[in-house]
Amino acid sequence: MLYVVAWPVLAEADDTALRRLRAQYHARDADLIGPHFTLVFGTPLSDETRLRSALDSVAVRPFWFMLDRLVRHDLAPPSRAAYLYAVPADGEVELTQLHETLNPAPGPETFEPHITLGLFGHAVEAEQIARIVQRQHLPMRGRVEELALLRRESDGLETLASVRLAP
Repeated sequence: MLYVVAWPVLAEADDTALRRLRAQYHARDADLIGPHFTLVFGTPLSDETRLRSALDSVAVRPFWFMLDRLVRHDLAPPSRAAYLYAVPADGEVELTQLHETLNPAPGPETFEPHITLGLFGHAVEAEQIARIVQRQHLPMRGRVEELALLRRESDGLETLASVRLAP
């Protein structure tokens, strides 16, 4: 599967906090990939040429974002699990435009730019952690300067292409 991500550039303390949260609450993926905004979710390998071309034609300048709120996304019943996301206010428009540029057809769910902080066995756990993170770590400000095309393999991720956003 292929993915396109936007790498956030954060202050050292904020980057460390996000990495620690992901390591504790999203351990399955934390060793695989650090904090990121996913712009293309799990598309077939046959889309590589199209995605490379789309990345080469991206005409977006680097932009600032601010993570200022957390969102809990409950999984469909019978699961009681929930994801916890950090969602940007500033930068949301730019991330959404990049998503729309890279995804010619709308997906099954409405796109909401986010950085995944964790996956919890019960929604109430996610809610408890959200209160702590909101109080201790938000808002976080950062900048998006680079996009990457990634291929997920059984043993990890391979970067196929990176694109620096042009100033």
